This record gives sequence, structure tokens and C-alpha cells, in this order.
Amino acid sequence: MLKELWLALGGDDADLGKLTISGSGALESAFPVTDLAASSVAVAALSISELLEHTIRIAPEINVDRRLASFWFQSSIRPMNWAVPAPWDAIAGDYLASDGWIRLHTNAPHHRKAVEKVLGVNGGKEIVAEAVERWTKQDLEMAVVAAGGCAAEMRTIDEWKQHPQGIALAMEKLVDISEVGRCSAGNWIPKAERPLAGIKVLDLTRVLAGPVATRFLAGYGAEVLRVDPPDWDEPGVVPDVTLGKKCARLDLRKLEDRTTFEVVLSQADVILHGYRPGALDGLGYDADTRRNIAPNIIDVTLCAYGWTGPLAARRGFDSLVQMSTGIADAGMKWKGSAKPVPLPAQALDHSTGYLLAATTIRALTARLVRGVGTNARLSLARTANELISRQSEAEVLALNPENAEDLSPTIEETTWGKARRLKPPVRIEGAPMYWDFPACNLGSSLPSWQ
Repeated sequence: MLKELWLALGGDDADLGKLTISGSGALESAFPVTDLAASSVAVAALSISELLEHTIRIAPEINVDRRLASFWFQSSIRPMNWAVPAPWDAIAGDYLASDGWIRLHTNAPHHRKAVEKVLGVNGGKEIVAEAVERWTKQDLEMAVVAAGGCAAEMRTIDEWKQHPQGIALAMEKLVDISEVGRCSAGNWIPKAERPLAGIKVLDLTRVLAGPVATRFLAGYGAEVLRVDPPDWDEPGVVPDVTLGKKCARLDLRKLEDRTTFEVVLSQADVILHGYRPGALDGLGYDADTRRNIAPNIIDVTLCAYGWTGPLAARRGFDSLVQMSTGIADAGMKWKGSAKPVPLPAQALDHSTGYLLAATTIRALTARLVRGVGTNARLSLARTANELISRQSEAEVLALNPENAEDLSPTIEETTWGKARRLKPPVRIEGAPMYWDFPACNLGSSLPSWQ
């Protein structure tokens, strides 16, 4: 898996000799989630080593701890005398329709309103469940999506492969990379001990893959500015993923904020965005406009369901993609359960996040060494295909439980209170992973690189 991910990024398999993966055991799943975790973290780390080798002629050794990588795929923060809010809305979850299972994703208020409008209810899970039973799963999915909400019927893996979106996705690359002419890195040169220091990353991403990517980049010194619209929040994950970042808000429907955004964009080295395909275009910032504002920008983006096919523009999240692609059904059969069984982590999000980080770092190398720009596209569903092709066939040893030695000794003074972090899942010789800022609320900083 590691080799295939690295080659999909355009890496040289000779680089794999720099890497060791330590530890044993795996998260319990129908799929090799721990292998995916270790491999995804590893390719992001390999991209750092490759950057240093091609620019300042050192090739540091890398170690990835597969056990810690597995834990980071779940959550990295351990609050002290406070709690991270629950990750799910009260009515989000899996429901049994008249002909099978469907998942309703209602974490965002407007997504919940769409579900309630379609079902004609306003209440708790029991009331929603009664209403869902009167629908077929396909009709309900289509109705919720048409109303601007998020839902996914549960399919089998074979059904997904035969679905028009599954067929289209099978033709897409795991990482779709294109070079876009001459670009300058200015005076930037990476430093051995802090490889990404001096790089400005404009983060226009939400739960969860994009924030995981920019957290990794910040861990090696990148200056990350996350920008959200005025009304967006994701309290269940913000303490985990805003580590090392500044977080601001802008309303791109307002002229003053658009002017600020364009200034910030013009000064960035990287824009990483995860809005639904076409959303930035609709706001007047298509790919050509972004590059006109920032000619040397590295432009990396992701979506849920892929870039071609009938579902390409659909809103989606990890848990929905697991239902659509057959992962939850395969888990249910593997477990012998009467309900959908998802992965033991939002593994599609996390894996895609590290692939996004690796893509970004390799693009920085290409800009510095060869003077070329990069556009790149990834998707959660295409990452799902990588995992689907590797269903677990044998029982694996369980991971040893987390213990105090897994935590960093540093106390993190977050917005919400003191916390500890898991130790980083990767060690790059001479370049320790650490973050310059504690986790913070969205909108807690000004929209500026200063």
C-alpha cells in the first residue's frame, strides 16, 4: 500500500529505503485501516525528505509509528478538565428505510433543516426514524440532496462499482496532478530543522481532510491561515485540527472582504480548498482568476465523490462516502451486525488529508527545483477505492491501548483550556514535528499573514 500511494504521488520507489515503519497491531476493521494510516503518514513524511534531498542535499531517515498513526486517525487531543463537544448532531446517523439503510448527515444547521423539511418532522431520532421508514432509501437520498442536504443510501461494493459514479471514479487517478507553466519560489529555501518555514498556506477547507493536511504542513513550519465564512463552525473537530494555525473569517459576498481575500491570496504560496466543486467559481474565483491574483500559487483541492460522473458536484463527507461505496455494508457483513458498520475512524478523511499534504510538499519541491506550478485534485471516494481493493482477509493483532507514554509532555494552552497531544506519529531525522500555536476557535484571528 505504501509503495502504491507513493508512486501515485509521482514519487520514486528508491525513496522508500529511507523509511521504517515500527510497531504492530491494527485497528479492528474489515479493511486494513492501520496500514492505510501508516502509509498515508509515511508518504507525507517522504515528501519532506524528498524536498530536503532535492534542495539542500540531505536525505533524513524517517520512522512512522503505525500505532500512533492509528490513534491520530481518530483524535490527537486529550483535554484536561474540559471536553470536546460531541462530533455528531442529535439526529445525524443511520436509519432504516423501507428497503435498506440510509445515513443522514445533519451537523450543519442548514443540512439539518433540509432533512427536517423533506421528512416533515422536527424532533429527535425516534421521530425521524418513523418518518424515514415511509421512504425508499434512494428516494430519500435524492429528496434530501435536492433540498440542499446531505444523505447517502447504503450500497454494496458491487453496487457501487456498477453505479455510474463508481464507473467514472474507477477511471480517475488517486492524485490528479497537472503542471501549469512557470512559477517562482522567490527567495524561499527550506531549512533542515524546519523544512516548511516561510511557506504561506491559505486553508479554505472544512471537516476533515483539508484541516488534517494543513495541520501536518503547520507541524513542519508552514504558516497556515484558515479562512471560514461568518456562520460556519465544526465544534466537534476544531480543537483537534486547528493546531498550529491562525483562523479568520471572511464573507466573500461582501466587497470589503473580497478585497481582503484577494490580498491574502496574492501573498500565499499554496491555496488548499475543499468546497464543493464549482463553489469558488460561483463566487468569482475560478482557477484562472486565482492564478491571475497569485501567479506562483500551488493550487490543491479535494471533493467528496470525485471529479467526473453524475455525483461529482454532490456535497459529501467521509461517513456518507463510506455508505455510498460499500464500506459500511462490507463492515456490517464482516461483523455479522444488523446495522451498518463504518470504519473505526474517519479514515478516508485522514488518509486523503495526508495525501493532500504530500501533494502540496511535492509541488513546493517542483516549484523550487524546476520552476513549475501545480494544480492537483483528490477525492474521498477515490481514496475509498484504494481501501476497498484491500479487504482484510485474516485476523490481526489488536493495538495495545493508549497509555501515558503516548502523550507529549508539553501542555497545550488551547482556547478551551489545557490539553495534551499524542506524540507525533512520525519522526524525521533532524526535523521534529511541532506546532507554533495551540488549537483555537474559528474566527479568532485577523485575515492577514501578519
